[in-house]
Amino acid sequence: MNIGLEQYLTVSGLLFCFGLLGVVVRRNLLIMYMGLELMLNAANLALVAFSRFNDNLDGQLMVFFIITVAAAEVAVGLALIVALYRKRQSAHVEDLTTLKL
Repeated sequence: MNIGLEQYLTVSGLLFCFGLLGVVVRRNLLIMYMGLELMLNAANLALVAFSRFNDNLDGQLMVFFIITVAAAEVAVGLALIVALYRKRQSAHVEDLTTLKL
């Protein structure tokens, strides 16, 4: 059995939809954050699949940049979530306005 580009893109689309559903439906920052990471990984999967089937390494190179940006996002995002939890003892989106100066 040979897996084609369509199967990779289908899995990538499903992962992106699950991530988008987690961001839109949930109000907990951790769940929303995991949804965003899932959406980034879905984009990475699509880029690697296109790169593989076009015999070009540009997509794989772009994935390394996306992973770097995602690592920086994790550091900043988790710091904000921890600060919010320490102040309000919850991680809901509505409590983010209390962090303003």
